[in-house]
Amino acid sequence: MNFCSDNATGASPEVLEALIRANEGHTMPYGNDPLTKKVESKISDLFETNATVFLVATGTAANSLALSAMTPPWGAVFCHPKSHIQVDECGAPEFFSGGAKLISLDDVGGKISTESLKVAEQHIIKGDVHHVLPSAISLTQASEAGTVYPNDTVREISDWAHAHDITVHMDGARFANAIVSLGCSPAEATWKSGVDILSFGGSKNGCMAAEAVVIFNPDMAENFAFRRKRAGHLFSKMRFISSQFDAYLTDDLWLKNATHANAMAKILAEGLRDIEGAEFQTPVDANEIFVKLPEAVISGLYADGFEFYRWDEPKAGRVIRLVTAFNTNADHVDAFIESAKKAA
Repeated sequence: MNFCSDNATGASPEVLEALIRANEGHTMPYGNDPLTKKVESKISDLFETNATVFLVATGTAANSLALSAMTPPWGAVFCHPKSHIQVDECGAPEFFSGGAKLISLDDVGGKISTESLKVAEQHIIKGDVHHVLPSAISLTQASEAGTVYPNDTVREISDWAHAHDITVHMDGARFANAIVSLGCSPAEATWKSGVDILSFGGSKNGCMAAEAVVIFNPDMAENFAFRRKRAGHLFSKMRFISSQFDAYLTDDLWLKNATHANAMAKILAEGLRDIEGAEFQTPVDANEIFVKLPEAVISGLYADGFEFYRWDEPKAGRVIRLVTAFNTNADHVDAFIESAKKAA
C-alpha cells in the first residue's frame, strides 16, 4: 500500500513481455537495429511532425542533455523553484551544459507564474560579459505539484520566450498524465504550443527504464548524438530501451496507464475531502496529491501500514504527498480513505 511515488511500482506486463521478445536473436548495436528505427518513427508519428528522437534511460539524462543543447555554458535556464532540474538532479543540468545558471521564477500552484516573466526580463542583458545570457525556459508537465499547464498558458510562455530568443524545454516525466488531464493531442501540448524540446517520460508510467528526448526544433538536433554518447546514454543494446517504448505506445498503453493513475488520484482526493481539517495545497490535475491532514490521521495511516511522504517538513510536517500509479490497486485506495476516516 505504497503511495510514496510512481517510481515505487514495477513495469507494465506488456513492457516486460516486449523486453523478452527483444532478447531473441541478434541485431545491430548502438541504435542501428530495426526496432529502434521503428520506435523513433513511432514517436514522430505520435507528435504528428518530423521530430528527431533520442532514447535514453533516465529522466535526469533526458532533461540535462536537452538543456545542454539549448543553452551555452554562459547561459541561463529559467525554471520553477521546485522543478526537478532545480532540486532533484544533483547539478546534472549545470554539469552537462558546462555551467549554465538555473534561475527560479515565481510559483503559482506548482507552475511558473506568467506574471513572473516580467521579472525574468530583468535578467535579459545581452552583450554584457558580466551577466549570464538567458537561453531557455523549462516547464514541468505535469508539474511537481500535480498541476497541469493549460495549452494556452504554454503558448503564452513560449511566445514570450521566443520573442526574447529563449528556447522552451518541457520536462515530461509525467507527460502522459498531463495529456490525459488536458484531453488533447501530444502535438497540441508541445510543438503546436511552442515547445522546442520535450523530455518524454516512460519510467514513471509503466516502463522499466525508458525516456526520450524529442526535438521539434531541428537546429537543436545537430550534434545531439555526440552529447548522448559522451553522457553514456548511447546503449550498445539499445533495443532493450526501444522495446519498452514500442510496447508503451502500442494500443495506447501509455494513455491507459495514465488514465488509471489519474482516476485513482481523483478517487483518493474525493475521499479525503470528507476529512475534517483536510487542506489541499494544489488542485489534483494528474496523479499527485498534496494535502494537509491532522496529525492523528497521518499517524493512523502509518500505523495501518500505508507508505507516503511527509512533504513540507519530512519529520513533523502535516502536508503529505500521495502518488498513484498505472497499477494502483483500487482496494488500497478505498482502504486508505477508510483508514483516514477512522483515524479522524
